[in-house]
Amino acid sequence: MSSPLPLPQQFLSGAPLGTRVVVRYRIDGGLTDALGELVERADGVCTVRTRHSDVVIALPLVVAAKEVPPPPPRRARRVQGP
Repeated sequence: MSSPLPLPQQFLSGAPLGTRVVVRYRIDGGLTDALGELVERADGVCTVRTRHSDVVIALPLVVAAKEVPPPPPRRARRVQGP
């Protein structure tokens, strides 16, 4: 009998793909966050598509995860005057 997954891993294992999430996970020297769309799940890992790249995160390294609201609309660029 396997033990239940900790809550952040349960959330990531059950959240629908496409959900906007923030995931805090362990890296060498501390912790970091990935903010973006949950795009894939495989054995023991999940992939979060951030603004810069796809981040593959091993579920055992996750210390916190939750759904977050959509990003605010981007501000229009200011036009420089003459």
